[in-house]
Amino acid sequence: MIGLDTNVLVRHLVQDHPRQSARATRFIASECTRESPCYINRVVLCELVWVLESAYGYRRQLIAEVLERIIRTTQFRIENTQSAATALRNYRGTAADFADCLLIETNKRHGCPETVTFDKSAGALDGARLLVQR
Repeated sequence: MIGLDTNVLVRHLVQDHPRQSARATRFIASECTRESPCYINRVVLCELVWVLESAYGYRRQLIAEVLERIIRTTQFRIENTQSAATALRNYRGTAADFADCLLIETNKRHGCPETVTFDKSAGALDGARLLVQR
């Protein structure tokens, strides 16, 4: 299995750099197969969301659609698909960042009933506890 870096995935999805986009798309089309999927870890998913939001100005709804397609693509193997899918549902249904949704879900799956945070949006998620100042 071959791992994909965020920049390869971004070039494939956004198609904004003629040479790199073409190379990324050719690679994914030829090397990422159902029989031998390419690996996308949770750091890549978080970086992808951050890049699409901050560098490209994509709206949350479009980013969620992109993530859903990636998670469902059989040519990709996603690190802990269930956590990623649950994080995606939470990202769609709340104001929390995708990274916060994924880290809280990952922590829950590793036996942490709570993740403490100062982030108000993340603190509203199931499995999170907002630390309030006193």
